Amino acid sequence: MNNNNALILSGGGARAAYQVGVLSAMGKILPKHSPLPFPILCGTSAGALNATMLASYADNFSKAVSSLAFVWRHLTPDQIYTIGRWPVASSLTKTLLSLFHLHKQNSSIALMDNTPLKELLTNHLDFSKIGDAIDKQQLKALAITAMSYSTGESTTFFQGALDLQPWQGNRRKGVKTALNVDHLLASSAIPTIFPAHNIHNHYYGDGAIRQKSAIYPALKLGADKLFIIGVSGNRSAQKWATQEKDINSGAPSMAQILGQLLNSAFIDNLEDDIYQLEIMNRLIRDLPKDKQANHLNLPTETLIISPSEELNEIAHHYITTLPKNIRVLLKAAGGSTRDKISSAASYLLFTPQYCRALIELGYKDAMWEKDRIITFFESRK
Repeated sequence: MNNNNALILSGGGARAAYQVGVLSAMGKILPKHSPLPFPILCGTSAGALNATMLASYADNFSKAVSSLAFVWRHLTPDQIYTIGRWPVASSLTKTLLSLFHLHKQNSSIALMDNTPLKELLTNHLDFSKIGDAIDKQQLKALAITAMSYSTGESTTFFQGALDLQPWQGNRRKGVKTALNVDHLLASSAIPTIFPAHNIHNHYYGDGAIRQKSAIYPALKLGADKLFIIGVSGNRSAQKWATQEKDINSGAPSMAQILGQLLNSAFIDNLEDDIYQLEIMNRLIRDLPKDKQANHLNLPTETLIISPSEELNEIAHHYITTLPKNIRVLLKAAGGSTRDKISSAASYLLFTPQYCRALIELGYKDAMWEKDRIITFFESRK
C-alpha cells in the first residue's frame, strides 16, 4: 500500500444500492483487476455491508464490485426481513406489549425480523479474507460503526494493521477486534424497524444514529484522502430554495414521522464534515511552516459523490414492488398515499426494480465525475 486513501460509505438501508452503482463505475474507470484502491474502508449500516464485501476481495477491485452488484441486483425483501403475515403481526404485538412492560427483557423490540439478512451475509461474505488482506498489506483497516444502547456511544469496531490503536473520545470510541457478521447486523439494525443486536452483552443499533462525524473513524485510522459516497440528494440543494406550491398543513402521520426520523439519521451530514475540514486546512496553510508540521495528519483532499436525483422520488415509483404486508404496515402507520410513505419506503425497498434503478443512477453520476475520480487517484498528498 502506497497511500492512505479512505472510502467512506454511509448508511441508508436500500438506498445503499446507489453506492454499488458508483463503485461499479469506478471498476470500469480504474485498470481492470487492480487491487483495492482504498486501504481504509469505513462503513455504517448498509454501507458497512458494502465495505465488507470490498474488503473480502481486496486483491481484485473489479471482481469485488461485480460481486457486490450481483448481490444487489438480485436482492429481494425476503432476503433481508421476514415478510409473512404472522411475523409482522407478532412484531406489532411485541411492540404494543412493550408499552406496558410485558415483553421479555432479552427479546429485542422491532417491527420486522431481519433474520434472513444473517443468512444472506453468511453466504456471500468470507470474513477470514479480511485478515488475509491485512497480512498481505492489501488492506490497512475495515471499520464498522454501530450505536451502543447501553452507553449511547458511537462505537467503531475495526480490524486493521498492528500499529492501529483503539480510541476513546466524546461519546465515540474505536474497538479493535476481529470482525464478523454480528458487527454488520448491529450496524444495520435500524431502530424500531430491525431488532438491536447483542455483542458481548451489549445491545447495538444502527451506527448512523449517534454518529457525530462520518469521517472521524477514517481520520483516527490514518486517512489522508477521503472518497465519500453519500445517499442523499446533495446536488439537488437548489430545490430547497424553491417555493412550495402545495404544502400539506395536516398533522403528520406516523409514516411521515418515521420517514423524517430516518432522514435525520441517514441523510448525509458529510458536507458539514468536509466544510469544517476545508476551513481547518485553509487555516493550517496560513500558519508558519514550523507550525504546519504539527497538522500533517489532516486530509487535504476529499471527493464526494451523491445522487443527482431525489431517492424519495425514485422510491415513489417503485412502492408497489414492496410486499403487500409491508405496504399495509406503512399505510397502517398513517401513510394513506404513496407520497406520504415514499421517504420511509426508500429505506425498505430491497426490490430488484428499485435497487437496479439506484445502481444505474450511481453509475451515471460517477461517470459524470470521471475526470475528478481519475484526478483523485493520480494526485498524491
